[in-house]
Amino acid sequence: MSPETIIAGIGVIAFAIIAAGFAIGTTIGDGMVSARAVEAIARQPEARPNILQFLIIGVGFVEANAFIALGLGLFILFGASSIPLVAKALAGH
Repeated sequence: MSPETIIAGIGVIAFAIIAAGFAIGTTIGDGMVSARAVEAIARQPEARPNILQFLIIGVGFVEANAFIALGLGLFILFGASSIPLVAKALAGH
């Protein structure tokens, strides 16, 4: 097995771990933000519009972190794991 194959395989495994982590983290984060919003609305129904506004902002921040993690995972999958192939092409082999 060549070193290029091993590094590409490690890149795929790293992407899978990052994708699973951001999926689980985003789900937990969205659930926590939503649960707190429902609790706040139950305590103060008259503040519902203001609470929903903060709910949308909070979920947006959680989802932004997920997209950052996805970008990092895609970089590892397509960028970092192809470094040996680029180095080999530049060396003229």
